[in-house]
Amino acid sequence: QVQLVESGGGLVQAGGSLRLSCAASGRTFSTYNVGWFRQAPGKEREFVAVITWNGGTTAITDSVKGRFTISRDNAKSTLYLQMNSLKSEDTAVYYCAAEGSPFRVLRTTPSRYDYWGQGTQVTVSS
Repeated sequence: QVQLVESGGGLVQAGGSLRLSCAASGRTFSTYNVGWFRQAPGKEREFVAVITWNGGTTAITDSVKGRFTISRDNAKSTLYLQMNSLKSEDTAVYYCAAEGSPFRVLRTTPSRYDYWGQGTQVTVSS
């Protein structure tokens, strides 16, 4: 089992920045892929950014490329999402997720991720 706890969300003006954190516990964090997904009201949950177990490969959705950066600190069992130049369309609940098996090929589909945090709200005012 893996427990994931997100933090860092909040209300920010358009053009501002936030850094989300996801603290993991319960398993060896450094062996599995993790990522960030988001869900806006009335929309399906969507991929934002994912990163391999060793941090060597990342994937970021086109709408946030150049503005968001995903990273991880395996020594701290923590995942991060640095969000800059925020836009109103970034408003959503952001979820941290982890795959259930170690050393997998990186994937962006939410259904491939087995463990989820409770989510943190990000609201960008225009």
